[in-house]
Formats: sequence, C-alpha cells, structure tokens
Amino acid sequence: MSGKKDRFRFAVALPLLIVTASCVPPAETPAPAPPPAAARPAPVPAPPPRAPARSDFTLRGTPEQGGVLIGQVPSDTRTLTLDGKAVPVDADGSFLIAFDRDAETGQRLVATLNDGREVERFLAVAAGSWRIEHINAPYRGSASSDAEFARRRPAELAQIAEARRVDHVSDGWRQRFRWPVTGRLSGFFGSQRVYQGKPGSYHGGTDVAVPAGTPFFAPADGVVVLAATAPFTLEGHLLIVDHGMGLNSAFLHCQRLDVKVGDRVAQGQQLGTVGRTGRATGPHMHWGLKWREARLDPGKLAGPIGN
Repeated sequence: MSGKKDRFRFAVALPLLIVTASCVPPAETPAPAPPPAAARPAPVPAPPPRAPARSDFTLRGTPEQGGVLIGQVPSDTRTLTLDGKAVPVDADGSFLIAFDRDAETGQRLVATLNDGREVERFLAVAAGSWRIEHINAPYRGSASSDAEFARRRPAELAQIAEARRVDHVSDGWRQRFRWPVTGRLSGFFGSQRVYQGKPGSYHGGTDVAVPAGTPFFAPADGVVVLAATAPFTLEGHLLIVDHGMGLNSAFLHCQRLDVKVGDRVAQGQQLGTVGRTGRATGPHMHWGLKWREARLDPGKLAGPIGN
C-alpha cells in the first residue's frame, strides 16, 4: 500500500515541479555593445594664403648718397645685382642696398628670373651736400709720431677689414634703427675734415657730444665682430656690430666696452660707455655705418636725433 501512495504522491508533485520551473524567468542576456563610432580624421589646417606674385621690385627709402633702400625682388628671382655686383636676397625675397657718400648718381638694379628674363630698375641716386670741418687734433691721432702711426696703422686696418668680412645671420638690418646715444651733434657725416691744417678723408660717421662715461646702446640687433680692448691710434676703443646682410655699425672713442667678439646683442642693449680715446678733442660717440664698402649716414636709418 505504501508503495502505491508514494508513486501517487510523485505523480502529483511532478506536474507542480514542471509548472514551477516554467515560471522562473530566464537569465537576462546583456545587450550587445554598440559598434564603435568610426574614427574621424584630424582636421587638416588650411594652407597659408600665398603671397601675390610680384612682377617688379618694391622699394622703401630714397636712393641718395649715404642712404639705404630696403626692398623685395620680383617673384621667381634667381639672382640680384647692383651695377653688376651680386646682392644677397633673404628667403622671403627681401634685400638691402646702400649708397656711399661718393656713389655714382645713376645705378642699375637687375633681377634675373628663373626663366632667364631680367627685371631692371634704374636708380637715380641724389647727390649730397657736404660741409668742411676744421679739427684741432693731430692727423696721426694717439700715435706719438708719424713713424709710430705708420708702423701701427696697417695692422689696425687689417683687423677692421677682417671683422667686416664676417657675415653673420641677423635681422637687425630689418629694424628701424635707434641712436646709440642722444645729445648735441658735434660732427656730421660726409663732411671734409682738415686736421690742424692737414686735409684728411671725409667724416665717415656722425658725432654726438656727451660726457665721458655716458652709456651707449645697440641701435639694432646684431653680432659683435670687433671689440678693441687695446685702443687703436684713430678709433681708440673700437666696437663693430654686424647687423646682417653686409650692414654694420662702428662705435669709436669708447671709454669702456661691455661686450666681446661673438656676443649677440639686442636693440637697446648697453654696449659700453662713451669716451675720448684715439683721435678725439673731447668725449663723444662717433657712430659709423657701413654696407660693404659704402659708408652711410646714420641719420638716414635712425631719423632725426632724439626721435
């Protein structure tokens, strides 16, 4: 009897188990992850606008004796010459040319293009008007005799020439030049000099009379190419700074130099102090400018003194 009851109980419970099992919700399947968004390429910057092509020169300045011109060559220029002599051109097409105190009054600027064609500009160089200045100082400067001057001078000139042959990369030539010191103008560019009755060469710079020890400053960026710690017979303690593109400044008669050969200097940086070393009748700053062999008027680059 008990076996029949057990079978009966199992038969009744089995459908209940099946029903109960069917009521259990199935395990949730996680939703598939959305596909990754397509990688977007980084935006490509637009190319800089191309400068318009130039079919001719652009020039800034006045062609005049002792003056400077800054310009740009025509597009696709291969070489540039001024009266047949090569002129360096910067990567952006800019260049500098200048005219000596005694420059010819007519000069040819020629750009040769990549296809062989030439673009020419005739420059009518205006003549300057020069003074005569009588200086109460010996022609030989600080040398004790004419013989000593003759012995010392060639080596000094060789040092100056060697310094000016150095061509550093600098953008100082692009800047608006400043006066290294301001004061009373006591000597003028281009004037014919007479030293105690003996005619000398024309004055290759501009003199500014200030007290000894007055600081002077870089008129533009550049690199020091000569710093004469032992005074020269005429120039005294001489400092020369290369502004690039063949343009350099010379500072004469210094009392003290604060920079040395190879130093890069910035516009407005103190370079030393004013003195009266070399051939000088009193303390003053002689500022000379030169482009290659052409001596230039500082006032053409720096404007009126004090500005």
